[in-house]
Amino acid sequence: MRRRTFAIQAMALGMSLAAQQALAQIQGGTQRPWPQKPIKLLVAYPPGGVSDVMARMVAERLAQRLNVPVLVENRAGASGALAVNVVAKSAHDAYTLAFSAISPLTLSPHLGKPLFDPKDIVAVAGVMVSPVILLATPAAGFADFKTMLSAAQNKPFALRWATSGAASLGHVMLEQLHAAARVDFTHIPYKGGGQQITDALGGQFELLSVNASAAVLQHIQEGKLRPLAVGSPVRLESLPMVPTLAELGFAAANLSSQFGVFAPTGTPPLIIDRLNAEIQIVLGQQAVRERLGAAECLPLKTSVLEFKRIIAQESDNMARIVKDARMVGE
Repeated sequence: MRRRTFAIQAMALGMSLAAQQALAQIQGGTQRPWPQKPIKLLVAYPPGGVSDVMARMVAERLAQRLNVPVLVENRAGASGALAVNVVAKSAHDAYTLAFSAISPLTLSPHLGKPLFDPKDIVAVAGVMVSPVILLATPAAGFADFKTMLSAAQNKPFALRWATSGAASLGHVMLEQLHAAARVDFTHIPYKGGGQQITDALGGQFELLSVNASAAVLQHIQEGKLRPLAVGSPVRLESLPMVPTLAELGFAAANLSSQFGVFAPTGTPPLIIDRLNAEIQIVLGQQAVRERLGAAECLPLKTSVLEFKRIIAQESDNMARIVKDARMVGE
């Protein structure tokens, strides 16, 4: 296609200059095709958790498909918002991406002044849905949810509840139980799941809410951690005797985490679409499905538009929860 013909067609479509360049790449223009150098994937949580494990697996297989390295870097902090903030302020060339739960976009903005404007981040692709498990540690003197609630009612603030951070889904679960059951917990926010699990095994607090993962499930099987309830649409296959929070009468606290990949707003749409298509192919690979299944997670295969709709709907839901529970950021 000659450059003049391309330019006329691009302007007719109302494309930005960046989008015009991206289309030129695909249609044989003079611009070099994307990608031409390593891509950095910022994981919004510390090493060792299910999000880190899955991000590295997706990065490895995405690199094979794109023929450039996809370098994983952990940027934990602010319940995922730290990494997303870095990406929001990065160049709009799709060489710096974030792997995060959607909560920095759907929850954090409703809890106070966010680190970034959600309008500066664009959804690329959903990756997984991860149940949240409420666990008792060796420091706890109870083995089921009912006994835990009784202990919390008898001694307000005596039970320490660790989450992956303020404005995390675990924090919302805590606040929902606080509001519905009228019980008080002491919130212990972490920067992610890795150190949180280590401290839980050491009995440094009584309760923790954490995303399901193969490592967490193994600790449960070994009796080191005791599951009290799960945030999931249905009971987990690996924990059939553990009720969901909805079954226990706390539907508003019955929450699961949704994770995906994000880019800076202004990234050429055709590159976003390319990334989405490649990630969906990766999620369809057997080894990836098996790894997700081992952690009781489900692939979240969506188009860009579908992922945006999920985020918008969750943001509306979280706005109501924050208002009703009178939650505040920490």
